[in-house]
Amino acid sequence: MADNPLKIGEYLCGGDNPLLFIAGPCVIESEESTLEIAHTLADIAQRFEIPLVFKASFDKANRTSLESFRGPGLDAGLEVLNRVAQETGLPVTTDIHEPAQAKPAAEVCAILQIPAFLARQTDLVVAAAKAAANRGGTVNIKKPQFVAPEDMQHAVKKCTAAGNSRILLTERGTTFGYGRLVNDMRAIPLMQQLGPPVVFDATHSVQLPGGSSTGGQREMVGPLARAAVGAGCDAVFFETHPDPDHALSDGANMVPLANVPEFLIPLRRIRAVVLQGCAVE
Repeated sequence: MADNPLKIGEYLCGGDNPLLFIAGPCVIESEESTLEIAHTLADIAQRFEIPLVFKASFDKANRTSLESFRGPGLDAGLEVLNRVAQETGLPVTTDIHEPAQAKPAAEVCAILQIPAFLARQTDLVVAAAKAAANRGGTVNIKKPQFVAPEDMQHAVKKCTAAGNSRILLTERGTTFGYGRLVNDMRAIPLMQQLGPPVVFDATHSVQLPGGSSTGGQREMVGPLARAAVGAGCDAVFFETHPDPDHALSDGANMVPLANVPEFLIPLRRIRAVVLQGCAVE
């Protein structure tokens, strides 16, 4: 059985606990910029008493174009994430793409994230589960765009069979024809029935795949996140940047860093209403 509620650092995710947020830039552009974003998010989390995990990728291995910026790589990226954790006190997470990356990433990160396109790769899921288990960490598996919510049971079973019951599942949209993703909000309660807490990825759900680089509809991040919280998700994932229009990856989908408080507060209020409704039932 998957742990629910799930302890991540000092936070509890799932059950009747407050909404957890996973936030940060898409990719580590530089140590300086990453630390700037991390400290800003840590200040916001403290000011509004919001549980928050910092996220940034050391390598965007799934970029559309060969020429697109990918990040600093494993070793340099983990050094930056370790500094974020040490300086801000926030738990950190990053995505991994190969089994060999699991162990070093687990030494720094409270959560190892499995990208949606790779969630059916058994060796990767098992390596992440084992490495995270050895460090008391969690695995966050993003539901592939082509997989039904109930079929995520297989990913959950792979983790628990590998000795790790600390699992998150993430809804991030489903492929609908060419160049579009749609969110079936039924995926949230359906995946919760599998045991783990469920995250809604508000950033990647608004992507517009196709062309030389992936586009997006930033203005839809808020509406979809509010709908997902209303549907009962346990956490919200979103990416943020001080200047999204000049970000080196996924800028079209990012919440401007200055707008993060006004993005978070309504979600927290909706969560309170949802929990109150559950208590009444």
